[in-house]
Amino acid sequence: MSIKSILLWRILPGITLAVACFVGYLLQHEQPLGLLFSIIYPLSKGIFPPAIIGHGKMKGTLEVPDDLSPQPRPRNEMFLTLPGSGDLMPQNGIGMCCRPTAYDDELVYRSTLWYLLLGGRHIDGAKLYLNSKAVGRGIREAMRRGVRREEIFLTSKIFPTHFGYESAINVVQSELDDLGLEYIDLFLLHFPSSGPLPSQCSKQGKGPSQCRKETWQALSELRNKGLIQNVGVSNFVVKHIQELEALTDVAPIANNQINFNPFVPEETMETVEYCQGRNITVTAYMPLGGSHHRYLVNKKLAGLSNKLGKSVSQIMLRWAIQSGCAVIPGTGNRKHMIENLDVYEIELSDDDMKQINELKYDAKGYMNVDMSFLD
Repeated sequence: MSIKSILLWRILPGITLAVACFVGYLLQHEQPLGLLFSIIYPLSKGIFPPAIIGHGKMKGTLEVPDDLSPQPRPRNEMFLTLPGSGDLMPQNGIGMCCRPTAYDDELVYRSTLWYLLLGGRHIDGAKLYLNSKAVGRGIREAMRRGVRREEIFLTSKIFPTHFGYESAINVVQSELDDLGLEYIDLFLLHFPSSGPLPSQCSKQGKGPSQCRKETWQALSELRNKGLIQNVGVSNFVVKHIQELEALTDVAPIANNQINFNPFVPEETMETVEYCQGRNITVTAYMPLGGSHHRYLVNKKLAGLSNKLGKSVSQIMLRWAIQSGCAVIPGTGNRKHMIENLDVYEIELSDDDMKQINELKYDAKGYMNVDMSFLD
């Protein structure tokens, strides 16, 4: 048998069958895309995914001592005031996504507990991350040790594949059940739409705009019932925001969480300026600019780091905070948590801010997904 025949009749069918089985495995899950991410992220680092081999087997975040009590909150802590409720959101938080340790329930539990006991209070999660039960367990253990629930600011999100009035209500209730909590401080629409992926709403023949509006209406009603305290968006550009602003008798847009750092394109800066001009708070994910710019940032900010006696990462976080944003760097490392919480002690001068702003002129090839292409 020729090599061509072997490829055509034996290897190719085997690959096709394997792909079909994997897709079927994903589609059985409530959050197929979330399950895919939970497999890909660990594999990209050469780690077996907990979603396949089981949780509690991954190395990473250290165990939290049983006798560790809550430490004081950071000195000079800064907050953003959310419109509509007046709630205060700490400008420094922790993201529970997009690293291998974020997909092992035991390490997520430890990370959440460490962060709260070290004085942090802002936790950013999402239904898509598939770790809400572990986050909730960490929060409840911190509360048992003396951290008050009203001090904790918890964010979650609904992915567009679950947009729609009834679907949104079910997602929020499911998230509360997973967390084991009575309310969520901020609930976001994770993206403007799911693109080619079908949603509960689109299956009824409704377009992306109508699905967003129905979801916003549902979340507004849940806010009135006290199940969520504030409603916001994520990855929205100006046209999507204006669409929701035109609605009446609904919750105000409290927050827009977007990819924000010195390297983002002009259209992202326009979105930030629009939000801040409309009293919509902004949360920056990827505030450090991503690994592809790490060498440039370390090189350009080495002098500033030496002058301030702070790490380059701390300086970048402080830049975002002084730009009026909240930050949610993700880590399961206790030492990094302490370092991140220390950024309130830094003060960047106008010249320092200008130097960081100008990093974009030395950067090449920054990857940014323009969400304006979504209807």
